[in-house]
Amino acid sequence: FTADNFEAEVLQASTPVLVDFYADWCNPCKMMGPVVAKIAEEYQGRVKVGKCNIDENMELAGKYRVSSIPCFIVFKDGKPAETFVGAMSGSELKRKVEQAAGL
Repeated sequence: FTADNFEAEVLQASTPVLVDFYADWCNPCKMMGPVVAKIAEEYQGRVKVGKCNIDENMELAGKYRVSSIPCFIVFKDGKPAETFVGAMSGSELKRKVEQAAGL
């Protein structure tokens, strides 16, 4: 996701959206990449999943108070519903996403 498409892709989405705020230089972010990709595959059609590079979208990172990465925010009905920070197991991220998205 980028500043240009965030409104349409995230805030106006008809399903909950998991946004992975990351940076290319962040090792824990790289570690979480395959985990996030698996969640995107598993919840296709129920939860939209995307990544937002904080170096390229500093205003979005600032707006949503992203101070540590990786930072995961679940948006529901155009608003941040839940925020999780740091690397975690796939099962833990899945549980948190399901809870925040109401699945």
